[in-house]
Amino acid sequence: MSDHHHQHDHSAVGNIKFAFFLNLSFSIIEIIGGLLTNSMAILSDALHDLGDSISLAVSWYLENFSQKGADKDFSYGYARFSLLGALINSLVLILGSFFILSEVIPRLFNPQAVHPEGMLFLAIIGITVNGISVLKLRGGSSLNKEVVSWHLMEDLLGWTAVLIVSIILIFKSIPILDPLLSLLINIYI
Repeated sequence: MSDHHHQHDHSAVGNIKFAFFLNLSFSIIEIIGGLLTNSMAILSDALHDLGDSISLAVSWYLENFSQKGADKDFSYGYARFSLLGALINSLVLILGSFFILSEVIPRLFNPQAVHPEGMLFLAIIGITVNGISVLKLRGGSSLNKEVVSWHLMEDLLGWTAVLIVSIILIFKSIPILDPLLSLLINIYI
């Protein structure tokens, strides 16, 4: 029975590691794509996803560290370090949201044209990347893994909204939709 538990925890570390590398790679693509499309929603999400990648790296490290057994310093082992990963992940999400809001508010008063076709392409990639990550982390064996999964689910919902807005913008020029979407994503967070 303890072998099963150990294997399950080992899987949690591997899944967080996978999500980290996938999200870090996509964050770089998002930054480039956000600049090319002039989309504040995508740049906001890129910054947010870069924060997610940092959170995933911390979660990966702490989840791995939490699997150490008891020793003279921690008689019950290191399992509670997984909770620290959940706390750090939550704080990054909140702080990133405040920063993104400070960047979006000026665009509400001065909306700029975006490239909706590029937004649509990035949204499809974003839904795919975040969907894969959510599926890998679903039903977590630790609070840390669960918080990371919720975090990625929020990203998946955000990309779904970007997909919808980009389709609208392809057919009708309403530049205010981009900063409004960015604002709504952050209010949701």
